[in-house]
Amino acid sequence: MVNVYKILKNTTVEGPGNRFCLWVQGCKKHCPECWAKDTWAFDIGKEYSIDKIFNMIDKSIVEGITFLGGEPFEQAKDLAILSKKIKDAELSVVCFTGYTIEELRLKNNPDVNLFLENIDLLIDGGFEVENYDLSRPWVGSSNQRYLFLTNRYTLEDISKYKNKIEVRISQDGKTEINGMGDFRRINKNFCLQLGKDNVK
Repeated sequence: MVNVYKILKNTTVEGPGNRFCLWVQGCKKHCPECWAKDTWAFDIGKEYSIDKIFNMIDKSIVEGITFLGGEPFEQAKDLAILSKKIKDAELSVVCFTGYTIEELRLKNNPDVNLFLENIDLLIDGGFEVENYDLSRPWVGSSNQRYLFLTNRYTLEDISKYKNKIEVRISQDGKTEINGMGDFRRINKNFCLQLGKDNVK
């Protein structure tokens, strides 16, 4: 079972192309000024089976899946299995992690290693507020790296993209923003314009 914070079945701002996006629940890293503190706790979230998540993916419209968090490598065993099924379906796998790839390899953990084997693009390194930088797509600080673990993507592919956000407003008026941008400024402007504090 995968402990999940949120799922977006169709997004264009969390990696290359049109993607299914899964935020896992639970993270031990606790980077200072992290934008996703709601994903830190391990004792909350919603559990999904690997097959249920796989069957939620519309393989006719998405290029692949993106894992964020939380920390995906805290659930390496199940995500490795899911990633293998996704790769077998000829879709791509992008994963964000707060660990560096060197830290992951030093774990010498079979589940971690299998997960790495089924990732096309790994974006590693925790958010560092002192290295805040929005000049590259999908990352918030200059220490974070694009690691091409297969030949599915190249740096040239990545350079075509710019940071963007998506805004979704539910029927109950809740506004959710995903993507990469200056979230403090975005939240402030949205709250001022909406006159509400329901922006997440």
